[in-house]
Amino acid sequence: MSGAEIPVNFVFAPAWWHRHYGIGFRREFYLDPRRRIRDDVRMRQALYERFGFGAPDPRPRGIIGSRHIAGGFVVPALLGVPIRFSDDQAAFPAPLNLDRGAALELRAPDLASTWPMSELIPQMDALEREFGALAGDLNPGGLLNTCLELRGQNFFTDLVEDPELTDHLLSVVAETQKRVCQLVRSRTGTCAVSTNRSVLSSDPALTLTSNCSAHMISPALYERRILPFERRLAESLRPFGIHHCGNNLHKYAPVYAGLGARFFDVGWGSDVAQCSRELPGAFLNLRLNPVRMLECDEQAVYRDALDLLRACGRRTNAGLCSINLDAGTPDASIHAALAAARDFAAERA
Repeated sequence: MSGAEIPVNFVFAPAWWHRHYGIGFRREFYLDPRRRIRDDVRMRQALYERFGFGAPDPRPRGIIGSRHIAGGFVVPALLGVPIRFSDDQAAFPAPLNLDRGAALELRAPDLASTWPMSELIPQMDALEREFGALAGDLNPGGLLNTCLELRGQNFFTDLVEDPELTDHLLSVVAETQKRVCQLVRSRTGTCAVSTNRSVLSSDPALTLTSNCSAHMISPALYERRILPFERRLAESLRPFGIHHCGNNLHKYAPVYAGLGARFFDVGWGSDVAQCSRELPGAFLNLRLNPVRMLECDEQAVYRDALDLLRACGRRTNAGLCSINLDAGTPDASIHAALAAARDFAAERA
């Protein structure tokens, strides 16, 4: 999905899909291969008919994980976190709140024998035989995100007071993420489209780790306690990128810069100009605020998008996106963001 030379991507929340197209997001959406294929066709068709995105006549494909919603549950589920499914929300990992002893006993699982990969791997084999190729991704989440789903809020204290525990959990999560990403990418050629479709505008082979919770700790604490494990992931899963949806990427950019990442999600509210200076070689995916996309008129959305692009100052290696757009988001907001991208490209030509 692009506006002239500036790529623009949108990911609609499950509530949007449920309200407008009746698609539900219970267990079958993710784990029933026939349902998954059918919904994939419906979603691609809907996006073309409504906005002109994609192809006019999408055909069934051997899809293993939806490319049209955000949110991941596979890695926490592999580590024992219970998953809640509902019609109009993404799969939700309910924090396990492990005690210290149970956390220290945790080990990276064998994928083939552990749910949900114990279901998905045989499905991959069957779909590849049927279609000749596989498509789709399984959002791997992120280090801090998953540790919080395992240990609960205590993990914030652990980061300061219990290095043995935090090192162990971070190592287990990193190894599990690595195994999932390597497996999925070896089968489909991608592993991050379900984290953010914008990787398709940069490098489809990118791995994208999700640092949604990083802004809840200081850059210094991140650098001291989490960065070594992030570096381990980056070295194993290149090309590598970071999803940072917090409003302060500029504070973490000097730390992130050493990872050799080629893609960054730039959370709304971040100092975009500083991020552009600090991360000169990476694709910067500038995130529009989905609440403003919902509540503001199209003129305000247009200004938001144009201001982001002008602050970034790049004609290439940058794009716009908005993720988890609510069910009530006006179509006019989508068109306004696309118009801003076209106008920015024209004024920079």
